[in-house]
Amino acid sequence: MDNINLMEKIVSLCKRRGFIFPGSEIYGGLSNSYDYGPLGVELKNNIAQLWWKRFVQTRDDMVGIDAALIMNPKVWEASGHAKEFSDPLVECKKCHERFRIADINSLNFPKEVSDHMDKHYKKDKVSTSFEFEKIKEAFTEAKQFNLMLKTFLGPAEEKANEVYFRPEIAQAMFVNFKQVLDTTRRRLPFGIASQGKAFRNEITPGNFIFRTREFNLMELEYFIRPPKAASQTNLPAQAGADLTQTNTEQWGWGKWFEYWQNEMREWITKDLGIDPKKVHEVEIPDGERAHYSKRTVDFEYEYPFGQKELYGLAYRADFDLKNHEKFSGQNLKYRDPETGEEFWPHVIEPTFGLDRSVLATLLDAYHEDEDRVVLKLPLKLAPYKAAVFPLLANKPELVKKAKEIYDDLRKHFTIAWDNRGNIGKRYYSQDEIGTPFCVTVDFDTLEKNDVTVRARDTAKQERVKINKLNEYLSEKLSI
Repeated sequence: MDNINLMEKIVSLCKRRGFIFPGSEIYGGLSNSYDYGPLGVELKNNIAQLWWKRFVQTRDDMVGIDAALIMNPKVWEASGHAKEFSDPLVECKKCHERFRIADINSLNFPKEVSDHMDKHYKKDKVSTSFEFEKIKEAFTEAKQFNLMLKTFLGPAEEKANEVYFRPEIAQAMFVNFKQVLDTTRRRLPFGIASQGKAFRNEITPGNFIFRTREFNLMELEYFIRPPKAASQTNLPAQAGADLTQTNTEQWGWGKWFEYWQNEMREWITKDLGIDPKKVHEVEIPDGERAHYSKRTVDFEYEYPFGQKELYGLAYRADFDLKNHEKFSGQNLKYRDPETGEEFWPHVIEPTFGLDRSVLATLLDAYHEDEDRVVLKLPLKLAPYKAAVFPLLANKPELVKKAKEIYDDLRKHFTIAWDNRGNIGKRYYSQDEIGTPFCVTVDFDTLEKNDVTVRARDTAKQERVKINKLNEYLSEKLSI
């Protein structure tokens, strides 16, 4: 299956089966706006809940917060977003890559601009001289692109009431650092986690839910001691290490970075079930990293439209707490309870795009098996854990018994009910949306109190006693 065809099939399946709908479609839609449908919201929530369980609830070094979408504008001054997220930009007409007008119009092109022109326009004989006038036909007119979405609080649209929807969710964890520290009495190392929406006024959103102006993030800020010796940064770390049994006092930022890099690998491959061969870890060089980052590794996935970012891991050092202390006048240092020493903790930041998690999971789970489409989602992520059918919809005794089983199972699992068409079409319909098991009530059920359970991935069937069905599904689903 070619990549373009795969993407078209995923988009079609998402709309047709209720995973993801175009936003405001009855009014002609809104550019790159999407709504999660009945199955999509279950998948998205399952991913978010599994993430929260793995990185927050099952750890004793992590706490969570849920912060407001709109913050005091001074937050964005301190974080650097007020300056870094606004620039006059031009856009390449061919590949839609964006460049600062200051770079294009300078006497000395940055290497990225000249390389770009050589790559995309050399064959078109577009001049790459240092004079903007000779190459401007390759770009759109310059526009001021403020990547933060602006709105106003209060009745008047005036400068004093100007605020922004948050362009990232990290800053709330830094702004609330002192309150979290005071109320939880945490000691380093520890982390603050959060999930929620962020907004960016992207100039070139696209590729379905890969890049949108409104998106969902799952993120944590992990606070560590500032490094004291270079040797601290070179120790090996393992994913899933028992931190309660490890002397993490000797861990420098490099080891913590490696530890979280391993944790992210485990999440991608074991929890999301994504093929590790399709995931690439890319070291971001100096000059290309975010303004706050001392080191960044992007986890990139082989999407049908190219290898692009799935997640990011950054070492933010003490940039954020130090700047928020400077701008707010509040003491945001950590005080060592044993030595009394005060310092700004350094930060390792793993960032997970929730919408991109959904997209990559769907792409990796999509399979065509002869005459059926199978969405081989990890069992814990499947929107429905099982479906219950009566063999024949026109037999009241079968429908009644199937309904009893359905009502009992949905106390414990998300369960689908389907009595349309023949049994084969119902099986294929559930395969296409990733339902792991189908439970069929037939005439033998009425006599023997057992049902047929069919597995999604193998299509194999077995008989299971009704009174063991809950236990059977719990064991198979590892719930």
